[in-house]
Amino acid sequence: VQLVESGGGWVQTGGSLRLSCVASGLTFDDDLGFTFDDYAVGWFRQAPGKEREVVSCRSNDRTNSADSVKGRFTISSDNVRNILYLQMTDVRPGDTAVYYCAAAHPPYSDDACISGAYMDYWGEGTLVTVSS
Repeated sequence: VQLVESGGGWVQTGGSLRLSCVASGLTFDDDLGFTFDDYAVGWFRQAPGKEREVVSCRSNDRTNSADSVKGRFTISSDNVRNILYLQMTDVRPGDTAVYYCAAAHPPYSDDACISGAYMDYWGEGTLVTVSS
């Protein structure tokens, strides 16, 4: 399984970015009908000197987003091409971090989108730098 993020870079405060994560090699159980949409998938970030935190994550048809990004960041997916997106708007210097895409194969823990500890697969990350 491979998750590859892209779209990071440098952006000014108030600007926008869209991150993408292409998932390949995911296993699909035809007997049980699993698809990409059945996975828990989400975005996490880690700023220098800080712990990793959830940004926005989808599991069991629910979305969990950090309070700091609500109203500014939107998670979405293309379940045919197995691509996860994070649309970032009105970015702030505090959003500067390495952003990671992660996925958990069903059945997954109810906490998969809380701390990321129960995620099975991780990308290498893409750096987002917001200048003031």
